[in-house]
Amino acid sequence: MSVRQLVITVDGVTLRVALLDTPTAAALYEAAPFDSVADTWGQEVYFGTPVSRPREADAREVVSVGEIAYWPEGDAIAIAYGPTPISRAGEPRLAAPCNIWARALDDVTALAAVAPGAPVRVERA
Repeated sequence: MSVRQLVITVDGVTLRVALLDTPTAAALYEAAPFDSVADTWGQEVYFGTPVSRPREADAREVVSVGEIAYWPEGDAIAIAYGPTPISRAGEPRLAAPCNIWARALDDVTALAAVAPGAPVRVERA
């Protein structure tokens, strides 16, 4: 069985992401395709989604580069590729505990080129 994937395109940067087996991943997959607008916070790109999901039991603030998160308070996808304003010792730290729902198959550090207001497209691979 192949792993379900989504493609996230932010202002010309394309990331393929492999979905994990979580309720958030299932909801985002079902909602695709959708468009949004990027915002940035330190070395994080985030954007709104049409999905509203509660925080999952294993939600966390500190993530690894390449993990794709969903921020329940903002109904948003958050992709940290380095430190944010609240990071400690250079870790990628999100604003609040987030659901980890996918892993990037491409280099998320390419998001460093994204400016606030950039167009976002999320679609099934």
